[in-house]
Amino acid sequence: MADTDTGSELFGSYEAELKLVQADLNQKLDQIPELAGEPRKSAVRLAERSLEEATELLDQMRIEKQNIPSSTRSKINQRFRNFETDIDASKRKLKDLSSDRKALFGSRYTDDPNTDEQLEQRQQLLSGTDRLDRSSQRLRDSQRIANETEDIGRGTLADLQLQREQIQHTRLTILESEGYVDRSVKTLRGMARRMATNRIITVAIITVLVLLIIGVIYSKFR
Repeated sequence: MADTDTGSELFGSYEAELKLVQADLNQKLDQIPELAGEPRKSAVRLAERSLEEATELLDQMRIEKQNIPSSTRSKINQRFRNFETDIDASKRKLKDLSSDRKALFGSRYTDDPNTDEQLEQRQQLLSGTDRLDRSSQRLRDSQRIANETEDIGRGTLADLQLQREQIQHTRLTILESEGYVDRSVKTLRGMARRMATNRIITVAIITVLVLLIIGVIYSKFR
């Protein structure tokens, strides 16, 4: 129960932090259309960093919601999907704003792919794309880890169930053995009583025979 409470608290903490990051990201995205040239590129880079931070928080929330009880997870899943939708929309909006080369590079923009400025522009755009790809890869890795963790949990539960059955079987075997031991003790006690009785009878018979012999001898010499 403590683990599930901790998971809920962590999820709520990540959720509150993600809302702040989203608000900051939306503000930056709204400012980008009003800018051009270097200020616009700077604003795009800031928005990309905010988007990366939001994606990382979303990954953490994806992992933590696995620790939340299934009875309350439906509401959590709905909120999580809403966050995913908002983040995807922000990614598309940032991608559209980044693809506006004329506004992004201002008067330096040219269609000649052989100029140094154009090469620099292309490298910057590729760098932004790489960052988005890395964020997507982190998301996929987090999902894979969550799936592996869930598989390990199922395997552990199966092992524990098997061990429980083995313990119960061992307990029944011990109880049966104790029953056999009790019956054996009772049998030995009965045999001991019979042996004692036989010994008394034997002594009595010998005593009677001796007395008879003594009586016969005494009667002959009287």
